[in-house]
Amino acid sequence: MDYNEGRAADFAANLRFLCEQRGSITTVCKKIGLNRQQFNKYLSGLHLPSPQNMRLIANFFGLSVAIMFSDPVEFQTLVEGNFFNIVDSLRKSPELQKFMDAAIIGAKSDDTDVVGIYDRYQYSSIYKGSILRSSFCIYKNNDFYQHYYIERFPSYDSPNKIDYVFKYHGFVFSIAGRVFTVDFEGVQKNEMTFGVFAPVQRSAKKFMFGIASGISATMFRQPFSTKVALHYRGPGLIGRGELAKLTVLSPQDTSIPREALQFLGNGTDMIQIS
Repeated sequence: MDYNEGRAADFAANLRFLCEQRGSITTVCKKIGLNRQQFNKYLSGLHLPSPQNMRLIANFFGLSVAIMFSDPVEFQTLVEGNFFNIVDSLRKSPELQKFMDAAIIGAKSDDTDVVGIYDRYQYSSIYKGSILRSSFCIYKNNDFYQHYYIERFPSYDSPNKIDYVFKYHGFVFSIAGRVFTVDFEGVQKNEMTFGVFAPVQRSAKKFMFGIASGISATMFRQPFSTKVALHYRGPGLIGRGELAKLTVLSPQDTSIPREALQFLGNGTDMIQIS
């Protein structure tokens, strides 16, 4: 399969996944304003849409054209939990739109400074005394900076098995040299987390150090605030390679960057409200 065939296949798989979430393909075609017969060719991977039709399709689903060509496995992880439906609803709010215009689009920051994949480190509120390594990704979607991150918790009884998986999706605001985040947990759909980070360059390594605060709708997950270290790994979206590294680690684990450990300290400063 050559490059163009691969792009068409990825686009087709992602388009089929999006259409399955919306119900009738005929209805989708009518709302976008495209011919059903031509749309079927896009779904089959036989043809790619023209640039104009590509923009119409991406805009209808609230995505950028670039994201439509992502690896299908990564794409489904990104879209899971109807997150983009939440984004669409928020975007339609006049109050939020005014804020977006001023804070996000108006900031005009260089997206190459923050976008990409990060290893995310924090002391775990579930595994006391251990450090949680999750995967965090910032990407640009049209004029919006957005992010998602994934946590995986191993079983106490069988460390090779995963007991819990949490996925968070949200917005990123890059303002005055600081990065602000707000996100929603997409599996149980009962938690919201806020963060503020300062980018730091340590020799050849890029980090962001900051604080995250979360609140949940369940009594079993108490509100918390804790230090978080983000270690930049590279461009793109979260893939299988990053997911395989997600776990809970001892603070003595040598795979944790020294800079992250120095920032996190011994974990005793975590604030929990019971």
